[in-house]
Amino acid sequence: MIDPRLPKFDWGMRVVALADLLNDGSYPERAADALLAGAGTVGEVVQVGRHTESDTPVYLVEFPDGSVIGCLEEEIARAP
Repeated sequence: MIDPRLPKFDWGMRVVALADLLNDGSYPERAADALLAGAGTVGEVVQVGRHTESDTPVYLVEFPDGSVIGCLEEEIARAP
């Protein structure tokens, strides 16, 4: 059994996108592979959850345009 990974980021924490975040189909009203948040865009963690199959943290991050995007730890970092 794999030990669950503890979250690095908490609710309310400001984070920055490390790479361009593209639509993976989660936003059907937007084109496939549309840019949702560009690298360097700062957002705020509004919820912390877990991916059930891999038991890893998933963060819902609200970006300035109002979009809320599910992010993995590898896609975000603490904002300066």
